[in-house]
Amino acid sequence: MNKKLAWTVIALLMVMALVLSACQPTPEPVAPAAPAEPAAPAEPAAPAEPAAPVEPAAPVEPVAPMEDFVFGLLLVGPYNDKGYSQAHYEAGEYIVANVPGTKMIYLDKVNTADRPGTTAAQLGEELIQQGAKLVVFNSDDMKDDAVEFTKNHPDIFVIHASGDTVWADGKNYQPLANMANLMGGMEYGKMIGGCDAALHTQTGSIGYLGPLINEETRRLAASAYLGARYCWENYLEKDPADLKFRVTWIGFWFNIPGFTEDPTQVANEFINSGVDVIMSGIDTTEGLVEARKATGEGKQIFAVPYDFVGACDEAPDVCLGVPYFNWGPSYSRYVMSAMDGTWQSAFEWMSPSWEDINDHDKSAIGYLSGPGMSEDVKPLLDQFIAELAGGLNLWTGPLNYQDGTEFLTEGQVATEVEIWYLPQLVEGMEGRSE
Repeated sequence: MNKKLAWTVIALLMVMALVLSACQPTPEPVAPAAPAEPAAPAEPAAPAEPAAPVEPAAPVEPVAPMEDFVFGLLLVGPYNDKGYSQAHYEAGEYIVANVPGTKMIYLDKVNTADRPGTTAAQLGEELIQQGAKLVVFNSDDMKDDAVEFTKNHPDIFVIHASGDTVWADGKNYQPLANMANLMGGMEYGKMIGGCDAALHTQTGSIGYLGPLINEETRRLAASAYLGARYCWENYLEKDPADLKFRVTWIGFWFNIPGFTEDPTQVANEFINSGVDVIMSGIDTTEGLVEARKATGEGKQIFAVPYDFVGACDEAPDVCLGVPYFNWGPSYSRYVMSAMDGTWQSAFEWMSPSWEDINDHDKSAIGYLSGPGMSEDVKPLLDQFIAELAGGLNLWTGPLNYQDGTEFLTEGQVATEVEIWYLPQLVEGMEGRSE
């Protein structure tokens, strides 16, 4: 190797050594071994937390739709009849407003004329298919169907309004654990209405528009007469023999052309025969309407409708007042008991809340005075209500049945069973008992 080449090689070796020594520190990035920290980015493994989203089990709360306790109503007439069926429909609305987690469904016009070929029991099945856990049968006419349905569905709660099936003292008792019978003490409401009528009549003649004839309708018509007779005799100091109280039955709770008597025609027959106060025992307002028409034609005719708190709105000026049912509070109690597992089968015949018979959160029945009431009469009617609240019992003898046979001896008080199953109208009333 020549000298020049040797120096060249030496120079290259020196350069390489310098380059190598300059590059040496960079190996410190060997610290990247520490980047095993990216194992920390393995934090994304935290997304394994989604396993925790087993929390969606909580969303099972949307079982809320299942939480809605569905109750169904079977209404004998139209839901907006301004009478008995509307009183039940509005009770259903009361439940929904006052009992959280409830939902109402209903079928109306549940009767053989409007729904030929179907039964209330069959229609109850329809409500079950729509989710109902409790079914209300709202008419005495539905008794057999209510019992059949209750037996066929021991897991469904049943309320039969106006029924007596689970009344241990009653004549038709059957122990059905999932049924309750509820009835407002409308006998008091009818007595008040009868008193009101007697205090307003100028002819001494009262006409009573009766529905069909059964134990319930007999005792309610008789209650109206007893109230009228008491106020006629004790407040007006007139002879009971001079009071005429006539009952005409149309054959059902409301007019069914071709099947019932026409209540409009019956009301006009009353008016033409000297009646100047028409009391109603039917679910609709024909008596009130005809009283308004006759008054517009120059006669002063008053009316006492029935069932529904808003009935007077149909003809306010001739409406003396209305005895009405208030089913909401009692139905709410039973719906809540079905929901919380405290349900008990029971028969309840519920008196008014005498502290205030028009308390819509407490009283099962009420009496709402109408615009047609005379200011002179109101204090007397209030006095009568106070007497009833104080224990006055008009089902006290002496009292005979319509055919003259003895019902109650002097001072004898009728039992609940005797009143509930009244077999005839009482003496002093005109009209059929059967």
